[in-house]
Amino acid sequence: MSIIINRVYTGVGDKGTTRLAGGQEVAKTSPRIEAYGTLDELNAVLGVAAERLAEEMRQSPSDGDAALLVALRRIQNELFDAGGELAVLPEDRHEAQVLISEADARRLEAELDAYNAEPAHPALVHPPRRGHAERVVAPGPHRVAAGRATAGARLAQAEPQRPELLVYLNRLSDWLFVVGRVAAVRRGQGEVLWRPGDRG
Repeated sequence: MSIIINRVYTGVGDKGTTRLAGGQEVAKTSPRIEAYGTLDELNAVLGVAAERLAEEMRQSPSDGDAALLVALRRIQNELFDAGGELAVLPEDRHEAQVLISEADARRLEAELDAYNAEPAHPALVHPPRRGHAERVVAPGPHRVAAGRATAGARLAQAEPQRPELLVYLNRLSDWLFVVGRVAAVRRGQGEVLWRPGDRG
């Protein structure tokens, strides 16, 4: 199914409201708008990351990076599916609408397991251990997941959401964190670690 946009501006948003795909007019500050707006922001960041990765691959091809690029493009498409689900109320979903499934989350988990099993510098790939603050990784250029699951959780507090979607967003948060660290390790880059009390 193709989405055709014949007219970008509608004037509805001039007063701080917008319309859901089902036609309902809602405030732009509503949890639902925040949720799929946050997914759009993440999708844009992933698009930049994918283009940068593609550019690196043109200079230095890598099977691992090729697989990662395919995964990033797939996730971009899945984020459009997730946003499409959030853009309509449950009663307005049509029969052919594609929804995030349990299988989508399971695939992220399988990929997470594979990345964590990579032999190169596994200590950097695995999450920091509880009680070891010096192993906590500070935000850096590969941390593209800001706000990804939080907005969905806020919406779920206001309006019930399908658990499959919430699980997927939560797994995606983990996936992006691990993949960011894997990408850094593959490039021989260090990580910025939190050192409590360090003012140097």
